[in-house]
Amino acid sequence: MLNFIYYPISAVMRFWREVLTFAGMPHDSGVTWLLAIVLLTATVKAILTYPTVRSIRSSRRMQEITPKIQAVRERYKNDKTKLAEETQKIYKEAGFNPLASCLPMLVQLPVFLGIFHVIRSFNRTGTQFGAPGLTVEQNRETANYFFTVDDVQSFLDARIFGVPLSSFMNMPAEQFRAFNDASFGRPDIVMVAVPFVILIALFTHLNARYTLGRQKQRQASGKQAAPTGDNAEMMAMQQNMMGSMMLWVMPAMTIATGFIWPIGLLAYMLTNTLWTFVQTRLTYGVMDREEEKEDAIKREKAQATAPAPGARKVDNRTKKQRRQDALRNQGSTSAEVQELIDAAAEQPVQDLPAVDRAAAQRARSQAKKKRK
Repeated sequence: MLNFIYYPISAVMRFWREVLTFAGMPHDSGVTWLLAIVLLTATVKAILTYPTVRSIRSSRRMQEITPKIQAVRERYKNDKTKLAEETQKIYKEAGFNPLASCLPMLVQLPVFLGIFHVIRSFNRTGTQFGAPGLTVEQNRETANYFFTVDDVQSFLDARIFGVPLSSFMNMPAEQFRAFNDASFGRPDIVMVAVPFVILIALFTHLNARYTLGRQKQRQASGKQAAPTGDNAEMMAMQQNMMGSMMLWVMPAMTIATGFIWPIGLLAYMLTNTLWTFVQTRLTYGVMDREEEKEDAIKREKAQATAPAPGARKVDNRTKKQRRQDALRNQGSTSAEVQELIDAAAEQPVQDLPAVDRAAAQRARSQAKKKRK
């Protein structure tokens, strides 16, 4: 059903195995096969580098427009149609695409399932996970997508730390027969798999801790707005819940399900997590430097347009605008402003209410000119 995923994955993995063999590594070595899986992972992550960086940038852009989104939600909380229109308008103005942050995850999920299926398909002797239950002889004579029969036999006989790459902790007893020798047992598989699972869970936790730590740091520095409005408390609870899931639930799920993953797939998961660990820090470092440059440019512009110390401030308003502003500064309404201007022509300056006397004098002169 997902052959359009399985065939490319097997092709890339086989390609790297041939490259490693050409580079001088043993063709049937477990290390060669393991490195082929690692390089397959690196290939997938390299292809996803651009959308992943866009996803991270999109997340920051979402943080920047969050105050506007919250204001719109408060203003149009009773008008869902208008709320949707204004929200889309904000997204468009900011160049934000909500789907951009989901794309890398949507791509990696089928890749993960594809690698799981291809590695598991090297041993089809059992019936677990829908395997066809082939005999040992049939399994060793059945190709695996782009892998030939010789490749299948090589993979089954390859060992890493003494166990096959397609073995997993709760592998059924009948599937042990697919391997030529019985020099390993379930405890050996556990001894190899458990460190992989622990490292994957650890780096998953560290990745989440780094991301959430940056978020809190930016909120404390004012670079990222905290939830506000009527739903501020609920939004803060949702953020805390998501943070707890990233910090603890995802690593716990890795540990809880680690017994079903083949050693080869665990190698993929660990490589993927380590790549994310490094890539996230490098990307945020670049973005921070870009933000510092933008702030520096803004400060330079502000300094360039600011008046020199002791210099007279240039007032580009007309005389009429200055008179009206002077009167408004005393708390008068627009109607009162006009009354005061007219009154300035009829009464002495010293009898005017608490207004700027120079402005009142100019208003009086202007009124006399109009009469003439």
